[in-house]
Amino acid sequence: MPDKKAPEHELIPEHSIISKKEGEEILSTYKVSRLQIPKIKAKDAALDGMGAKAGDIVKVTRADGSVNYRLVV
Repeated sequence: MPDKKAPEHELIPEHSIISKKEGEEILSTYKVSRLQIPKIKAKDAALDGMGAKAGDIVKVTRADGSVNYRLVV
């Protein structure tokens, strides 16, 4: 599944929906459950047009290279 990208704006870090398999690998690597990762609402402006739905995991890559993950609710 190709990554879906968020709208481009200089103040919005890169957001992309990751595959279910990659999501499970991330949860396993960090030894956390889906309920333990930070949440993001499906209607968040950063996700506009991506087709993100509840249960998806979104990878957020900031300008400094740091990566965070969010669970879509």
